Amino acid sequence: MKTSQAILLHRMRQWDEEALTAVYDEYAPAIYRYAYRLAGHRETAEEVVSETFHRLLVSLKNGGGPQQNLSAWLYRVAHNSVVDRWRRQPAQDEVLLTETPDTSTVDRNLERLIRQQEVEDVRRALQLLTPLQQQVIVLRYMEDLSIKEVAAIVERDANAVKALQHRAVNSLKRLLEKGDEDEKVD
Repeated sequence: MKTSQAILLHRMRQWDEEALTAVYDEYAPAIYRYAYRLAGHRETAEEVVSETFHRLLVSLKNGGGPQQNLSAWLYRVAHNSVVDRWRRQPAQDEVLLTETPDTSTVDRNLERLIRQQEVEDVRRALQLLTPLQQQVIVLRYMEDLSIKEVAAIVERDANAVKALQHRAVNSLKRLLEKGDEDEKVD
């Protein structure tokens, strides 16, 4: 473990307000992005960030919490929080009601809607992967973390992460291609 992280973890256990604030300021935006990419909702992502840091404080108060890799611990807690929410609330199809757009903005709105649909298609396909595959894809491609960093977060070795990533990418490709076939009209 790096000396600076060891010192930071020690200061956090001592309830050093500056250390706790520094950790929140450094990691909250990344945890928010991660949760948002998994859940697809701002409110859910905000709740996950809040819950993640609440769990950190409770764990520290009880003598637990991260022992070595703070980042990995926070991502695992955030991931578990998102997965718990999925289990409690099964996915429902969303219906978006909008006003009829002005004819001068139809093209721009159509492009935006197509991009939104593509993002939703990827998000739906991503949710059909195993939770571990989802986590690897989001961390690698959306959070741009290295294989080594992802391995620490998911508590697997680098070769296992590479294999998970490979299977997940292939599964996503099949799911998205299948979705395209379902939309084709004979």
